[in-house]
Amino acid sequence: MNDTPIPKASETASSESQVFDHLELLSQMGQDFVSTRDLQSSLVRAVQHITDYVGAEGGALFMLEDEDTMLECQASVGATEITGLRLPSDQGIVGRSVQEDAPEIIRDAQNDPRFYKGVDKQTGFTTLSILCAPMSVKGERIGAIELINKKSGDGLFDDSDLHLLRAMSASAALAIHNARMAEALVEQERLARELELAAEIQRSLLPSEPEDDFPVFGINFPARTVSGDFFDFFELPDGRICFNLGDVSGKGMNAALLMAKTASLYRCLGKTIEHPGKLLALINEEVCETAARGMFVTMVGGIYDPKTGIVLMANAGHEPPLLHSASGEFSELPAEAPPLGISTMLVDEDGYPEEEFDLEGGALYIFTDGVTEGYKKDGSELGAEGVKEILSKHQKDQIKVRLNTIAGKIARSGEALRDDLTLIGIDGAAAQVAKKAAGQSENMNADIGEGGGEGQVLGAETMSSLRILSQPNRLKLVRELVAETANLAGCCMEDTRDLVIAVDEALQNVIRHAYGGAPDGDIVITMERQKEDLVIYVRDHAPTIDPSNVKPRDLDDIRPGGLGTHFIREVMDDVEFLPPPKDGGNVLRMVKRIKQ
Repeated sequence: MNDTPIPKASETASSESQVFDHLELLSQMGQDFVSTRDLQSSLVRAVQHITDYVGAEGGALFMLEDEDTMLECQASVGATEITGLRLPSDQGIVGRSVQEDAPEIIRDAQNDPRFYKGVDKQTGFTTLSILCAPMSVKGERIGAIELINKKSGDGLFDDSDLHLLRAMSASAALAIHNARMAEALVEQERLARELELAAEIQRSLLPSEPEDDFPVFGINFPARTVSGDFFDFFELPDGRICFNLGDVSGKGMNAALLMAKTASLYRCLGKTIEHPGKLLALINEEVCETAARGMFVTMVGGIYDPKTGIVLMANAGHEPPLLHSASGEFSELPAEAPPLGISTMLVDEDGYPEEEFDLEGGALYIFTDGVTEGYKKDGSELGAEGVKEILSKHQKDQIKVRLNTIAGKIARSGEALRDDLTLIGIDGAAAQVAKKAAGQSENMNADIGEGGGEGQVLGAETMSSLRILSQPNRLKLVRELVAETANLAGCCMEDTRDLVIAVDEALQNVIRHAYGGAPDGDIVITMERQKEDLVIYVRDHAPTIDPSNVKPRDLDDIRPGGLGTHFIREVMDDVEFLPPPKDGGNVLRMVKRIKQ
């Protein structure tokens, strides 16, 4: 800062010199405001410059506070120290100047009824004359600058002093306005960084995207930088899957912090507490004790067993989860207890109520109100019926596809969301197939034996068995298993290759023709060593076929299809369909003699 003394008005020789000195003062004041972020120190220096330049005994700068209802002295210099003095913004000489946005000159302060004499009584100072000019920028009132007692002459200010102070107060107002804007911008950038950091922390709390065949999937699209919604799922040591979804009341940083706390608590405690009702009760106690008043969390938590399709679930005041049966029917599961954070007195000693149910091949969907209340492209709400319509249409698709289709109706690129959008889905189709397969596994050998096979011959060794869904992406696993089993059984390289191709062709026929491309069909491949033969059984539960209709096509016929059956019969020593098992389906038996 330039400390060169500012020439006093009384010492200026000409009007041209006054203009130059005036501009120099304004320039120096501007430099003071931009050279530091300390607005308070800049205000003190500005008042000092103005007081010295006009030649007053003292000066003070008042700024509007408390929604413009009070004037507070932010800086004072000279004869009296009144920094911190607060006055109603519509009273006194300073108040009138601010309210009318007009300068004031008081030549006889002691006899002016607007003059506040309390300061003179406290300090022993005698105020003779007052000069006051408002500070405002484009109609925005900021405050006023007040000078007392001119040092020279009779101690009274004149009109030239008033015009000079008016010009300098306008310059000070602009500098203060710009400093406030710069400070607000810095604060805005700081908050933006904090929000982005909070959003990054929130994203780290979400589970990683699972494999396509994983039965649980979830998505979260925040309406703003941070979200009050959350979901999570993770596998327990025994293979069951712990899951939850929640919605924190309110918006902004407080909601984001409560979301992070609740989600972290559930993941931590959920690894050891196997009852979601008890787990929610413990989290409720913590939220009631520590959350800001009026904040609460609606939440659903549970455990899913992918082996049995059983869901154990508790609901703390959340939107009713939606159960979609394998037959296409929908049913809601409403909450029977209040949200977390309302009161510990409303929760039973045993915890939140739990319900256990079997998906039976259906699916469970849990979502926040941002889904049903989200706007579609035409401006209407998606609604519960819109959600059901999408789920029905895509029931055979993977759970990931279903949820992304719903989100795609609401979360469109370039358009703001009405509310946070969060969904989690649990697909029970694979569990139903596994249960069905487990129930049939015990009867597999009996089915084969009843069909006329050699599954019951003395000395037969089951070398491998695999159960898969009727999906083409499972065939790679089957090919690897057939190759390893054939090698273990002692087949030569050429026969092993033929076996792999033959089994692959047989399974493709089952997937394409028996199941008609349906992805949830059940197929069991069993390979047995029966003396010098390697016997392969392919068992499905598709509609029973007429073996007489499964015939290889003539090689001269160049139409696509049919050659796989021809190849199977060429490379295998025996191929036949066994009589159908009692519970339906088909069993294909293929035999390959092991060359010695």
